[in-house]
Amino acid sequence: MLHPVTATHRQTKNPGKSPRKKLDRRQAEELAFSDAKGPFDIIGDVHGCLDELLELMAALGYRVERRAGKFVVTPPEGRRLAFAGDLVNRGPATPDVLRLVMNMVRSGQAYCVPGNQDVKLARALRSRNARGKVGGLLLSLEQFGDEPAEFRAESARFLDGLASHYVLDDGNLVVAHAGLKERLHGSGSAKARKFALSGQNTGKIDKFGLPVRYNWAADYRGSALVVYGHTPVAEPLWINNTVNIDTGCVYGGHLTALRYPERETVSVPAKAVYSASRKRFLPARVTSA
Repeated sequence: MLHPVTATHRQTKNPGKSPRKKLDRRQAEELAFSDAKGPFDIIGDVHGCLDELLELMAALGYRVERRAGKFVVTPPEGRRLAFAGDLVNRGPATPDVLRLVMNMVRSGQAYCVPGNQDVKLARALRSRNARGKVGGLLLSLEQFGDEPAEFRAESARFLDGLASHYVLDDGNLVVAHAGLKERLHGSGSAKARKFALSGQNTGKIDKFGLPVRYNWAADYRGSALVVYGHTPVAEPLWINNTVNIDTGCVYGGHLTALRYPERETVSVPAKAVYSASRKRFLPARVTSA
């Protein structure tokens, strides 16, 4: 059974300090286990790249129509989508990506876990103040500038209420934005949530000024397949029983999905370079003389 985790949300006067937000999150974490067995199509970091998302969904067999400003999705029989987080920021169409995903989650057609960028946007939407915001987050706030206040609030509540990760197919599949150590599978703890959102840093900084992350996948020996993103790679990266499917669409790479249980990947190329990556992960482009 698929549980849309946003069903119990109610708007409050002060969502930044509301106990309702904590209640929603606890309820969401309790729903991290599902008896759904799939098959699933798990999509990596979208980052507001709507055109590529629609193209990838079409390649996977999902028919998407837009009627009166709303997305209507007809999935392949028996299949569901799962989004591995970072739906937002840096790309050209964050509000519409949220419209599409929110509709699919609420209609029982998809699962979604949050990424660190989703959390940042939810916090910014609640603050209603773009001062001090830069880069991809500022771009998203500008895109929300013409959106109704109700949709801004709805988007923030949706992102706030997502479970940190999902354990699916009787424990054989885990979806978490930055991955997850085996001992944290199914945990609703703050530690599990922090790891699922951002991974674990070593405390060191690389030459690009970015934190060096602990390579948890190299030590992973669990029986559950862990599907994640967060750190862009040139192509899907399999390490032990894990796979990173963030192939850097927003940086000019690809948007990738993993078909489960088939363990096949499907990718579509980015239509543009929407944001510059501080750390090069794509091979140098070859140009003809």
